Formats: sequence, C-alpha cells, structure tokens
Amino acid sequence: MSVVTRFAPSPTGFLHIGGARTALFNWLFARHHGGKYLLRIEDTDKKRSTDEAIDAILDGLNWLGLGADDKPIFQSQNANRHAEVAKQLLAEGKAYNCYCSPEELAEMRENAKEEGRPVGYDGTWRDRTPSEAPEGVAPVVRIKMPRDGETTITDAVQGSVTIKNEQLDDFVLLRADGTPTYMLSVVVDDHDMGVTHIIRGDDHLTNAFRQYQLYNAMGWDVPTFGHIPLIHGPDGAKLSKRHGALGVEAYRDEMGYLPEALNNYLLRLGWSHGDEEIIPQDKAIEWFDLDAVGKGASRFDFAKLENLNGHYIREASEKRLLELILPHLGEISDEAKDWMLNGMEGLKSRAKNILELADSAKFYAARPTFPLENQKAAKLIKEDTPALMSEVSDLLDSLENWTVESLEEALKAFSETKELGLGKVMQPIRAILTGSNSSPSMFEVMYVFGKKETIERLRCL
Repeated sequence: MSVVTRFAPSPTGFLHIGGARTALFNWLFARHHGGKYLLRIEDTDKKRSTDEAIDAILDGLNWLGLGADDKPIFQSQNANRHAEVAKQLLAEGKAYNCYCSPEELAEMRENAKEEGRPVGYDGTWRDRTPSEAPEGVAPVVRIKMPRDGETTITDAVQGSVTIKNEQLDDFVLLRADGTPTYMLSVVVDDHDMGVTHIIRGDDHLTNAFRQYQLYNAMGWDVPTFGHIPLIHGPDGAKLSKRHGALGVEAYRDEMGYLPEALNNYLLRLGWSHGDEEIIPQDKAIEWFDLDAVGKGASRFDFAKLENLNGHYIREASEKRLLELILPHLGEISDEAKDWMLNGMEGLKSRAKNILELADSAKFYAARPTFPLENQKAAKLIKEDTPALMSEVSDLLDSLENWTVESLEEALKAFSETKELGLGKVMQPIRAILTGSNSSPSMFEVMYVFGKKETIERLRCL
C-alpha cells in the first residue's frame, strides 16, 4: 500500500503553530514511507473563509518547505460529490430524512440533560415512514448509526480506543438546504483522495468514531488514524494568544525565526528520537514514524526554540542571512552590503534571531552619530579619547598589511607602549566604530571596514 497523507486546514484564520506541526508530521510520514503528501483547503464555511487566510496558509507552508505534492484541493468544489454520497446512503436505507425543528431539537437536548442521558439526537425520525412527513418542511439527512455494542479504533498514536455506540447519535449528513456537513465532506474527500493515514490533532478523536461508521456504511476501507496531542503553553494550558504568537508568519516576520529551526522545534514537540535535539531534515525523514509520538500534550518553550534558532543561524550561509536582514535595514549602500556580508561570520555567532542579527549589523550600514544613544557605549568615550584616537589613527594609517593579525599585533604593541591595558584602547574604538559597547571582534570589524573607513570613523570626534 502506497502511503498518502493530507493536511486539511480551514481558511478561517492564518496557519497557527499547531497546524504547522500537523502539516510537518504528515509531510515527514509521507516522505519516510516514500508516499504522497496532499493539501486540502476545507473552505465550506464561506462566511468565515477568506482569500487572505488561504494565501497566508499557502505562504506559511511554502516558507516551512511543506508544500504539497499536488495542487491544493478545495473542499467547496466537491459539494455535489458529497451530496451524492448522502443520497446513496439514503437510497440504501443507511440514512433517513429528519424533519425535527430547531425547537424540537433543543427540547430533546434539555430532556436528555435532565434524565442524565447522552445529549444528542434521539432518533425520532429514524424509523418513521415518509407518509408522516410534514408538508412544506425541508428535511435534513441523518446517517443510521449502530445503537448497540461498541466501536474500537486502533489509533497509531493513542493505541486502542473504544466507545459505546449509544454515545454516537445519528449525525447530519446533509442540511435542510442540501449542503453537506463537515463530517460527510471530510470522509468523502479523504476516500476520493486515496488518503491512507489521517494524522491530526487529538481534538478530532471523537469525530473519528463517527467517520469510522460512515466509511463502513459506504463499504470503504478505513484509513489509519493517528491523533497527536495538542500543544500547550508554558503554563500547561491550551496554547492561546496570551502565550505569544500563533500565526506562523509572526514567527518569521515578528520574531525572526528560520524555517529549519521552527521545523526542528515542532518535530521535537511531541516526538523524540533518543536524546537528539538538533535534527536536520534528512535525518527527520529517516527517523520519523508515528510510534515515537507521545500521547501527552507538549509545552511550548520559547527559550528552546530560540537556542535552536541560534544554532541554525550559525549554520546558515552569510549570503542568505544578508538577504534576510536587508528588509529590516531600509536603503543602504552597496559598500555597506559588502561590509555586512564580509562581517557576517562575526555577527551571526552572537544572534539568536534575524531581528537581533539585523540590529547588530546596523553599524555597518551607517556611521554612529554623537553623542551616542547607547549610554553604556557613550561612557567609554572620555575627555582624552579624541587625542588617543588621533594617535591610533596615525598608527593604523602607517600599517602596510591590513589583516586581522597585523591589526591585533599593532594595537597590542601600542597599548603596551602607552602603558594602557588593551581594553582601554579597544573599548573606545568599539564605541566610535559601532556606536555600541558590544560587537564582534574589533580587529575583525576594522579588517572588514578597511583602512579608509576605519580611520575616517576614528577621526570623527
């Protein structure tokens, strides 16, 4: 059997972090088994579905490298097919028309609550003849669920899960206006798409029992279910807006994470492979399977994500990082871009996200203005600093070889001659060249700037 998985988001909002993990698990499972990974946009709720949300979902998936193997399928385009299945079940006596009014259904629920019975449809129209149908009332179509016994699902994550059939009411397949319900549409689409494994959040586990019966009613093979636990916040509560960013685009644009870092973190959020923390994509594909997905909810930890992101920034190429920070820096000269590219090795070793990296690179883009805004850096410039920097500039101007090694050697010798600690010389140099009290190695920075820019900056006081 060739494995086929799918990710099926509803475009009523952006791609949230839980959905991104579900997509990742489906993508990895398909890749691990040499199968196919599909995307279905469940846009049947036309009032809440938006083109903006669809674009955001596709953009987020593409950024994460989780684009589908085929063109996305839009569920709303299959409504006629969904209705045909409901009508087939109706014709075969496996479904029936229900004429209950909203008021009757509400009363039914209240009576069930008072009597301590499961709150659901009680089958009022299940066995009545069409001749009893009231005139002028459009019915809904309900499936006939088994009333006795139990339904057991062998879930690839949760294990064997059983529910008594009396807890499953005859749910609606077609609404009174003829439109299909979510429960019907999902099953028909998964069958028609050839989905073999349904990997999704465990908040859908109760739906699985109803969908299982619908598969059986149609005589279709039931896919393997794998319900993964939800993501919780650091406090153990279900992840929500108060815990931080939810949309994937926020992790990229507002928090500066790399896609490989987010994928690595989400992979380890509920799945494990020994003590491995840093897992590149090729290893993730090789190792991933559902048997290593935990049954308990995972807690989101921004500190761990940030540490992973720092690792992947250090692993990224200088050219790629330059392209990522440029949108945060405005218009800058080609010369400044060259400085940033040549100085990126020193910059990226200190950054944990792209925003930090862009901020730390600003001194390459523009000379500091005095007095300095950074108060810690400003305190490094004393009354005698201009005279000291004049001497330093003359020394640097006389250097024939402009290398990191020659700069370090010359300035160390200068400090000894002046009977100053090296820090007393280098700290004001750092403040003047970068406008900051923290930066990459100043010998490296001066080398990147070159003699002309370095000396001009040092003589600006």
